[in-house]
Amino acid sequence: MERSKEIQKVTLVGGAVNVLLLIFKFVAGFLANSAAMMADAVHSLSDLLTDIIVLLFVHISGKPQDKSHDYGHGKYETLAIAIIGLALFFVALALLYQGIIKIAASISGQQLPAPGTIAFYAALLSIILKEAVFRYSILKARQLNSQALEANAWHHRSDALSSVATAIGIAGAIFLGPAYTVLDPLASVIVAFFILKVAISLFHNAIGDLMEQSLPEHVETEILQLAASVPGISTPHDLRTRRIGNHYAIELHILVNGDISLREAHDKASQVEEILKHRYGTETHVVVHVEPE
Repeated sequence: MERSKEIQKVTLVGGAVNVLLLIFKFVAGFLANSAAMMADAVHSLSDLLTDIIVLLFVHISGKPQDKSHDYGHGKYETLAIAIIGLALFFVALALLYQGIIKIAASISGQQLPAPGTIAFYAALLSIILKEAVFRYSILKARQLNSQALEANAWHHRSDALSSVATAIGIAGAIFLGPAYTVLDPLASVIVAFFILKVAISLFHNAIGDLMEQSLPEHVETEILQLAASVPGISTPHDLRTRRIGNHYAIELHILVNGDISLREAHDKASQVEEILKHRYGTETHVVVHVEPE
C-alpha cells in the first residue's frame, strides 16, 4: 500500500506541472499563433490524461490477491502502459497531419504568420520543468520498481525533448524572417515524431507483457545460475518466466539426489525459492518442481 501511495504522490507532482504547462502553452500558442506551441500544448494534455490513467490503474494493481485473482492485480499496471502508448500514438498522428497541412500550404506559396515571442518563452519554461519532473519520476520509478511510473517518466522526457524542437522551430520562425516561418509547423511535425517513437515503444513492451512474453534472456540465464548455486542441485531446466505487473513469475525444474528424503528435497526447493525471492523481490511468484537424478 505504501508503494501505491508513493507512486500516486510522484504522479500528482507531475500532474500539477502538466496542468500549469497545459494552461500556459494553450494561451501562449493561441496568442502567438504558433502551430508548434499548440502541438506542444496537446502533448501536455496527453501527459495530464496519462497521469490520470496511472493514478487509476496503479491503485487497482496495488490490491492484494483475492479469490478471483490468484496472481494479484499487477496486470492492470501493464494495461495502463498500453493505454498510455495507444493514446500517445493517436495524438502523434493528429499533430503530424496538422503540421504537414501547414507545411504544404507554405510550399504552395502561402505566407504563414510568424509566431509571437511568448511561445518561445513558454517552450523554454516547458523544457526546464519537464526535465526536472522526468528526473524526479525516473528516480522514484526505479526505487519503487514501477513500470507505469517509468513509462510516465519517459513521457515527461519526451515532452521536454519535444519542447526543445518547439523552441528551435519557433525561434527560427521569429528571428530569421518571413521566409522561415515554415519552421514553426516543421517543429510541430518533429514533435509528433518524438511522441510517435515513445508511443510505439511503450505499447510494444506492454503488449508483450500482456501476451505473457518471457523475461529477457540475461534475466533467465541469471535465474538458472542462481538455482544451480544451491548445493545438491544440478541441471535446472524447463524454465518458464513472465511478468505480472512489476513482479516476476518463475517456474523451473531441478534435479536432486534420488536417495535423499522427501523433506531434504523439499528443503532444496525452498532454498531455490528463497534465493530467487531475495534477488527479485519477496512478491516474486516461484514454483520449483523437484526431480530425482
